[in-house]
Amino acid sequence: MRNPECISEVARLMQQITLEYEAAKRGMSGLAYGTAQHAFITARMENMGIIQDELQQLIGEDKAIKLVAQALERA
Repeated sequence: MRNPECISEVARLMQQITLEYEAAKRGMSGLAYGTAQHAFITARMENMGIIQDELQQLIGEDKAIKLVAQALERA
């Protein structure tokens, strides 16, 4: 992970995960109700899963899980 391009990609993916999580949190308290609200939150969580898979390919499963958990704690 010492490659600067890899580090930048990890940072970009972590930023995306944080944004998706924050959007899902806002969706829980937003004005949308019922199915639309559930679909919105589900889509955000699915996106986070896809991004985490990309992250795992770059840095490995254990490191990716740890970084994602830390990002969610901070968000």
